Amino acid sequence: MKIIKVDKNEAGQRLDKLLLKQLNKAPKSFIYKMLRKKNITLNGKKADGSEKTQINDEIKLFLSDETIENFSESFCTTIVDYNFTVVYEDSNILIVNKPAGLLSQKAEKDDISLVEHIISYLLAQGKINTEELQTFKPGICNRLDRNTSGLVVAGKTLLGLQTMSELFRIRTLDKYYLCIVKGSIKEAQKITGYLRKDEKTNKVSISEKFSEGSEPIQTEYQPVQYNDKYTLLKVKLITGKTHQIRAHLGSIGHPIAGDGKYGNKMLNTELRKEFGLEHQLLHAYQLIFPHMYGEFEHLSGKELIAQVPDYFLKIQNKLL
Repeated sequence: MKIIKVDKNEAGQRLDKLLLKQLNKAPKSFIYKMLRKKNITLNGKKADGSEKTQINDEIKLFLSDETIENFSESFCTTIVDYNFTVVYEDSNILIVNKPAGLLSQKAEKDDISLVEHIISYLLAQGKINTEELQTFKPGICNRLDRNTSGLVVAGKTLLGLQTMSELFRIRTLDKYYLCIVKGSIKEAQKITGYLRKDEKTNKVSISEKFSEGSEPIQTEYQPVQYNDKYTLLKVKLITGKTHQIRAHLGSIGHPIAGDGKYGNKMLNTELRKEFGLEHQLLHAYQLIFPHMYGEFEHLSGKELIAQVPDYFLKIQNKLL
């Protein structure tokens, strides 16, 4: 027999979904059969699997150790030497400064992404164990392009993951980026348009008018430093679409330095020769939280900043 005590990262799930994570090699038909025969009970009572679990619920599996072992496969993750700087951490969330070159999430099965780095960090720090990973996997709430550095928010708990993801969805979390662009920009501006993504090429196009499949976008920027050839911009991302900042700035004649997809080829060649730059100079620099409630009240108005990479500062000092 096995007894499962429902914790905060398991609560709120349907019982059958939770059982399928615990007995992840068992067919659904087996789970439902065991429920019907009361070989699996919830708080000592018969259940049909549709019940929403709550913290401290007790699930009993009246199954042999051999059956449980045959139908269970431990969660397996690739352990890596995590490569990020922790900017902020509490019991529910982890906010890190992602380096350029690291995927936010897997694109292919064998990819190593920031998610694997975060799980490795939490395991190494003893903040989660492999048994807990069986039913809840920490995840990220916002994504940056592989070669964009800066702030990424992760949920260490289900509550943290859900709450932070909702903030990004409803756009109440202010997000600011730093980038170096071609050309001189002397005034702050808010630009709008429509973005359409080509899934085959993983490239987006920007237009002033709506077309089928396009989505509205809004981007604000203000110059921090400029000369006749370059500008350091602070960009506020209002909508957060794929490649939005890169494509939007490129569409108005101010491509980001080093951007091979939406940038200026001649400029990129010069920067590659002089600095060895192989990617866009774009950094997710700052997050400002809205007023928060309950367990997240301590985050109200909190401002977090991710240190700008050394190579970015080196190029900035030389160009500006």
